[in-house]
Amino acid sequence: MNEIVYNASLLGVVTGLIALAVAWSLREWISNHPIGVSIPEKTHDRILHNAKLIKDGASTFLNREYKIVAKVSGVILIILCLLGTSGIFLAGGFLVGAFLSALAGASGMSTNVHANYRVTLAAYVGLPYAFKMAFRGGAVTGIMVSSLGLLCVSTTLLIIWRFAPEYIPATLIGLSFGGSLMSIFARIGGGIFTKGADVGADLAGKSIAGLPEDDPRNPAVIADNVGDNVGDCAGMAADLFETYVVTFSATILLTMTLLGENSPWVAAPLLIGIIANISFISIVFFVRLFGKKKGIMSSLYGVIIANIAIAYTGTFFIFDWFTSFSGTSGVFNLYQIMATSGIAFLVTCLLVGITDYYTSHNYKPVKKIASASHGGEHALNILAGHSVGSQSVVPTILVIISAIIVSYMIGGGFSGQENLGLLAIAFTSSAMLSMAGVIVAIDAFGPIVDNAGGIAEMSQVEEKRVRNITDELDAVGNTTKAVTKGYAIGSAGLAALVLFAEYTKSFSDLNISLDNPLVLAGLLLSSVVYLFSGWLIDTVREVAQTIVKEIERQFKNPDVMKGKKEPDYEKTIDIATKASIFGMIKPALLPVVVPILTWFILGPEAVAGLLIGSIILGIPLALYMTISGGAWDNSKKHVEDGNHGGKGSDAHKAVITGDTVGDPFKDTAGPAINPYIKIINLVPLILVTVMAFG
Repeated sequence: MNEIVYNASLLGVVTGLIALAVAWSLREWISNHPIGVSIPEKTHDRILHNAKLIKDGASTFLNREYKIVAKVSGVILIILCLLGTSGIFLAGGFLVGAFLSALAGASGMSTNVHANYRVTLAAYVGLPYAFKMAFRGGAVTGIMVSSLGLLCVSTTLLIIWRFAPEYIPATLIGLSFGGSLMSIFARIGGGIFTKGADVGADLAGKSIAGLPEDDPRNPAVIADNVGDNVGDCAGMAADLFETYVVTFSATILLTMTLLGENSPWVAAPLLIGIIANISFISIVFFVRLFGKKKGIMSSLYGVIIANIAIAYTGTFFIFDWFTSFSGTSGVFNLYQIMATSGIAFLVTCLLVGITDYYTSHNYKPVKKIASASHGGEHALNILAGHSVGSQSVVPTILVIISAIIVSYMIGGGFSGQENLGLLAIAFTSSAMLSMAGVIVAIDAFGPIVDNAGGIAEMSQVEEKRVRNITDELDAVGNTTKAVTKGYAIGSAGLAALVLFAEYTKSFSDLNISLDNPLVLAGLLLSSVVYLFSGWLIDTVREVAQTIVKEIERQFKNPDVMKGKKEPDYEKTIDIATKASIFGMIKPALLPVVVPILTWFILGPEAVAGLLIGSIILGIPLALYMTISGGAWDNSKKHVEDGNHGGKGSDAHKAVITGDTVGDPFKDTAGPAINPYIKIINLVPLILVTVMAFG
């Protein structure tokens, strides 16, 4: 093993462990830091009661979901072990990847369900303290994602390279596959649960009974808040964890394929990840709120910029040492590395900014949707939302295209150095994913403050100042949940491109010309991504219908409607849990089955068409669904802020319809396409590995 790679792997393990210790200290602070103000005992008890209902519901769902995933994983493990020696290493990596992906989601959710009510209590102190509590809660999830990702890749290299270096590819592919499979189950299961409950709560509570959001008389409000944690937190954490692992593993594999197994450049993605982890944990304790309402979003964006600035500076120094010490200037020089890192950081900012523009109620697109709904025109609201979502795809795709072309050019791809051009794209992808920690932290901020506002409403907090604070945080959290999804989709696209490059480089005579009818067949077959998204949306509809019937049944009890009796929250949670777990299995296995059937029926060339087609079709579809859903959601917030007649107006009824349509778009089908694309690109690599090594 090259000395530089060994030292980088060892440093990655140490950095990951330190980051986990930081996450633990943040969690302890959230749990034990005294609030320092007097809170009415009756209100305090109601807050704790509602928080416990959310926590218990989330734990019940996650336990049931993980049991199903464990059974599916057990079958896959047995199949992998039967594939020979390489299959055993694939199985080992698969087991570790699936476990750590589940751990990233579960640990983040565990912190979130505790932080949400602590934010409600912190609001009695003031906005700055409540903001700090919410951000640190999200930071725990972010640190867990990035540190576990760095730790597992570094440990794999450290151990496997020492004892069985020839099986490094099999282990890393297994690691990525395990993380991706866990991720798609988490995304799908959590997405179906959260949006089935949310849509059911809105239809029965707002549209039928005319209740405000999070009204304690609505039997689905607890399930809705549970869904925020299992979908937006656990699902997002598992998603970004596996994207992190997939990107770093694919970059390492591509480097080994193109430059040789002992190339010191194998250490490059690890060095990028180490610097980004150090930069994030170095600033997390210093984050404060600057200003008031408008300062919340500015402070969060400031965290991203500060993290990028420190990471970029650290990248310069570590790669200055790397290129001089290793004598590898013949591959990339310092300025090429800094250029690819700069592109990655710029793309991160642009994707967040573009998504913010199309989904925030401060800008024209969302205001256009609200304006189209002014007279209660439900159809015009849907048309406007579709228009915004469709238009948003192009600038986002242009940013991704620019990143690919410029990175390829920096690596010399247009000057006869095609392999180095591909590696430059891979290094850009790794640098972009190194920002996963801070992005996940800001994303997890959303469900924390959303739940904090919901708990305040359900607990009937009477202090107007406290409600104003939770409402201000909730309004910003709604935006953060939207803007970070653009980053997740863009990073998934770049990760899948690296996987595709590794697949094509595994063959010496693969004909992927468009003159080949098998390639065209694979390209057309990639349209199964529409079947995937259609299944998910239909499942959300079915869950929502069942929940609406249950809510209507409970509304017939006059004591529930008068607030004299607490609704049966557990019943709706149980309905959503069973339906989402049953509904997640078929779509989750689709990206596993399709490439295998394509391989054995049509061959590797058709698979190549399938892989590139899944990227070309999947990324725009994911962007359209995610951004249009976010725009519909925030157009509702815009009206509820008092525009176009405010709450209860005809416009409000129309934007509720748009929000209901957009919910499964932005939180179920759209985000689930991320792991779908990576799994469909990973499965053929497993087939290649088994056939190459036996």
